[in-house]
Amino acid sequence: MGYIYILTNPSFPEYVKIGYAKDVKQRLDELNRSSAVPFAFRIYATYEVDSELSDKKLHSILDKLNPELRSTEEINGKKRVREFYAMTPEDAYDILDAIAEINGFKHRLEKRKATPEEQKEEETAKEISEAHQERLAPFTFSMCNIAVGEQIEFWKSRNEPTGIMCTVVDDKHVEYDGKSWAMTALAKHLLGTKWALAGPKYFKYKGEWLNDIRNRIGNK
Repeated sequence: MGYIYILTNPSFPEYVKIGYAKDVKQRLDELNRSSAVPFAFRIYATYEVDSELSDKKLHSILDKLNPELRSTEEINGKKRVREFYAMTPEDAYDILDAIAEINGFKHRLEKRKATPEEQKEEETAKEISEAHQERLAPFTFSMCNIAVGEQIEFWKSRNEPTGIMCTVVDDKHVEYDGKSWAMTALAKHLLGTKWALAGPKYFKYKGEWLNDIRNRIGNK
């Protein structure tokens, strides 16, 4: 009769959408016609079912297990209950997997692999979110006990060291190529991008990521 689907969206990675559709591709196209969401929905998994609106039974199970998972709000005095749940797609998939195994229908469950374009969008959305968090709580070297004159190393990504070293000149700036830079501005310059990003995530001090140092010290 149709499919229970799990959809994700990089615009709100903390939520998954769990619903039912006879044609999941058509439902996806309907959702992605809206210009109100920065990034598109994508299919994480589908589970073929024999009856319409089988997702309602799954919603009932989730609501009984933890009613706080579901996205609800009150607008103009009316409560709106939506098909969004505050859980990882992996956890949502595990629930479907258990249901499929109990019913002997694991062959009906399919997990979709993200396309290269979808992976790039997810990385972009994560960069924007991290840049926003950095603006709310700006990094300073003093919070990590890093003194003026110390050196930090720039990395293009988690797996791409560059060997580029910069010298700390004050609490928020480093020296590179004879100029003083904020880390975000320098990271953009070295990466050749105009996208919003969080500068500290691209630098290491004595082999440890700056954000990891900040989190480690902040949790003590």
